[in-house]
Amino acid sequence: MLSTPISNIYPCYPNGLDKFLYLVPTPIGNLGDISLRALEVLGRVDAILAEDTRHTRRLLDYYGIGTPMRAFHMHNEHQVGKEIIDKLSDGQRYALVSDAGTPGISDPGFMLARQCAQAGIGYEVLPGATAFVPALIKSGLPIHHFVFEGFLPAKKGRNTALERLSVEYRTMIFYESPYRLLRTLEQMHLHWGDRPASVSRELTKIYEETLNANLSQLIEHFNKTSPRGECVVVVGGRA
Repeated sequence: MLSTPISNIYPCYPNGLDKFLYLVPTPIGNLGDISLRALEVLGRVDAILAEDTRHTRRLLDYYGIGTPMRAFHMHNEHQVGKEIIDKLSDGQRYALVSDAGTPGISDPGFMLARQCAQAGIGYEVLPGATAFVPALIKSGLPIHHFVFEGFLPAKKGRNTALERLSVEYRTMIFYESPYRLLRTLEQMHLHWGDRPASVSRELTKIYEETLNANLSQLIEHFNKTSPRGECVVVVGGRA
């Protein structure tokens, strides 16, 4: 661990603000994919807000970080948010992490950051791991223009979203659960036709895999082989 105070390495208080929240990216798989700055912040804040404290504990234990944690996730962010703002206003410093990747990207974080902005509390987003960038590059599809859609609606609004995106000319990126992947690919094929696409799963882990093919070929593959691990789906835009 570094011994130099955070404030001596990076200016963390823009515009003279003296209360602070850090949004800290964590590895999407390989525990080595974390920055020295992220470790420094996690080791020196007053507390860490974690999507799943059991999951984050493995990361902290790996690097010997003993900072206290408390749960902060999609089911309690409305209730906990005001309390966190009050503590930040009292001078405490917090780090917010998700289970994997950058907080706020299809994970809790956006609402708390917005509350900080409204309350005049400084917050900083550290650069770091996120799944969709390596998946996009590995897809072989055009990367000069792309749109990140995150998770499609699970039920209500799903068909509307697929219809809206049928005319999108940019490369499209989605996150998907392995349990819904096949259904999602089939619906994309139904609404968009047989486009070039890619599925990346288990990125940076031992069983990392990327399959680049047409939607029909991916559907055939996953009908025979059940997917495992969180997936990133990349689909070519309308020609």
